[in-house]
Amino acid sequence: MNLIIPLIIGVLFSASLFLMFQKSFFKLIIGVILFGYATTFFLFTVGGVTKNAPPLLSEAKVAVDQLADPLPQALTLTAIVISIGVQLFVIVLLKKVYEEVGTEDLDELNTTDKIK
Repeated sequence: MNLIIPLIIGVLFSASLFLMFQKSFFKLIIGVILFGYATTFFLFTVGGVTKNAPPLLSEAKVAVDQLADPLPQALTLTAIVISIGVQLFVIVLLKKVYEEVGTEDLDELNTTDKIK
């Protein structure tokens, strides 16, 4: 199990980078979405899973190692919000580019310098 999770995270990151380097707008958007999922999954696994342990201290003599760490949880929530914002920004930006240029091929965008 310890080898499967990093392998899945690596596959998600590599698939997202592969899709972001393609020519199509749709593949670029899917790559950005996969990158957000990979980052969220990475931060979630870094924090670890603590079973049957409340996040609050109820007794004075509770071992700190048995409690859930709140920092990776906060980073995961922040990564989710940021990835949704980046995804929406990329979608709106590519929609505006498509309306201006009329093509979804990223290689043809180097000829758009003369568009006013």
